[in-house]
Amino acid sequence: MVAIGTYEILKFFHVLLAIVAVGFNATYAVWLARAAREPEHEAFALRGVKFLDDRIANPAYALLLVTGLSMVWVGDLELAQFWLLTALVLYAGAVGLGLFVYTPTLRAQISALESSGAGSPEFRALAKRGTTVGIVLGVDVIVIVFLMVSKPML
Repeated sequence: MVAIGTYEILKFFHVLLAIVAVGFNATYAVWLARAAREPEHEAFALRGVKFLDDRIANPAYALLLVTGLSMVWVGDLELAQFWLLTALVLYAGAVGLGLFVYTPTLRAQISALESSGAGSPEFRALAKRGTTVGIVLGVDVIVIVFLMVSKPML
């Protein structure tokens, strides 16, 4: 018989949450690229991205922190390990960038689209900023996933 302990259960949920959070984030580029080709659907796509980000991806990221720290507490892990500490610093950076830059930019982008249209300089500037911040966040998250999987020791 195979025994499954608390650590393994936490790890299962941690990985599942990572798949959900990163997977949903990965779809944003597809939503936005399609919307750019079909401007009549741009408002729907932006509101869709905002909904997915606010209601699914971000809560999954918050629970990732909870399950990850729980695994440290239950398992034989030290927060001071390079891979774990680095991932936590990158996570904090991603949370800050997401909360204070990406989400307000997306909110402003939706507002600018509704008030000025997709061709307005304000909307285009916000779209460019959203894309740039999205790329930075994507790279950040990919590095975190790499650290979690490879656990490099330095």
